[in-house]
Amino acid sequence: MDLTTPSTENIYFMIEAIKEKLRMVNADAMKPENFDTESYEDLVYLYELVHKRDAFSPSEMQAIVAELGSLRK
Repeated sequence: MDLTTPSTENIYFMIEAIKEKLRMVNADAMKPENFDTESYEDLVYLYELVHKRDAFSPSEMQAIVAELGSLRK
């Protein structure tokens, strides 16, 4: 998938991939439609960060989720 172009489809893909990788319990709180292209670069950064790592500490997961929360509309 080409993530260089901001689009709703790319946002959906990245949010779903992050939720799956982090195995979020309350995944409904992070709906892709709650994000827009204004925060696209930050979403790409978080997506790449999450996909580069195999495991996260609880505090790292909390920080990632907090950052996602701050990017919501």
